[in-house]
Amino acid sequence: MTGPPAEPRVRVVVVTFSPGAALTAFLDSLAHATTAPYDVVLSDNGSADGSLEVAEQRPEVRVLRNGSNLGYGKAANLGVDATPPAAQEEWILVANPDVVFEPGSLDELLAATARWPQAGAVGPAIRTPSGELYPSARAFPSVGRGIGHALFGWWWPANPWTRAYRNERGTPVEGPVGWLSGSCLLVRRTAYAEVRGFDPSFFMYFEDLDLARRLADAGWSSVHVPAALVTHTGGHATQRDPVVAREMLAAHHRSAWQYLSRQYAGARYVPLRAVLWVGLKARYALGLLLPRLGAGAQPTRDLSVLDRTPAGDAGTPTSGR
Repeated sequence: MTGPPAEPRVRVVVVTFSPGAALTAFLDSLAHATTAPYDVVLSDNGSADGSLEVAEQRPEVRVLRNGSNLGYGKAANLGVDATPPAAQEEWILVANPDVVFEPGSLDELLAATARWPQAGAVGPAIRTPSGELYPSARAFPSVGRGIGHALFGWWWPANPWTRAYRNERGTPVEGPVGWLSGSCLLVRRTAYAEVRGFDPSFFMYFEDLDLARRLADAGWSSVHVPAALVTHTGGHATQRDPVVAREMLAAHHRSAWQYLSRQYAGARYVPLRAVLWVGLKARYALGLLLPRLGAGAQPTRDLSVLDRTPAGDAGTPTSGR
């Protein structure tokens, strides 16, 4: 005799916008990524390709139709909140639909949360379809690193400013970093609620960096777990439509200005903000002419650099925050 279904331990929130066959691959791989009970909310920003109708035939999937494109952060927040009050999961996995999980990868992330009780967010190693290691765990940007990365990253990926910003010095190990890629991010519900989730004023891009900054300000850490591995194909919408590609480039630079102008607010930073404004405008204009610049800095490391051993006793994590 079977009992009632196990209460989900993990809420998986996926922001969708006509994701195509990638969504099926996502859901298929998720089934092998964890032994923990989970449910999936597809927070949809206006899909019209039939992929949602196929996905919602699965018993673990619910579709939240937002009616229009609300942006990534706002849609993710709605997906997180779409839970009955009596059944709120402890952990929220926010992920893009074009992610494919390695078997056991979500279990690796969940196991790491016990080793890092102060973690507000936990993220995996992310590889590209060509097998390179994507820089998914980065330092918080400073003026020097940010300018160097913006100027040189697109044509000289191994420049020192980009390598420092993307934590490409040494072997990746499990532990706290500045911020983690929002393409696959496990967040603690209480921490997420404390900082009110993603800032919906970021339509797309930089919402993950902004979230990590606010988590850090509230005393939570972001922890990178190289033992967990996913593949992110990325760029489906931009690859299909050059108009969308231009819109995404513009959104990226708007969000960059929004984040930086907040970090350097006040009268004393007026000259710096002016320089940043002109620089971002120039970079956007160049990005329209040079697609390689618009794509940003490319990965420089293969997966052989990964240390897949948990941190263990190397710097015993402290309890609390």
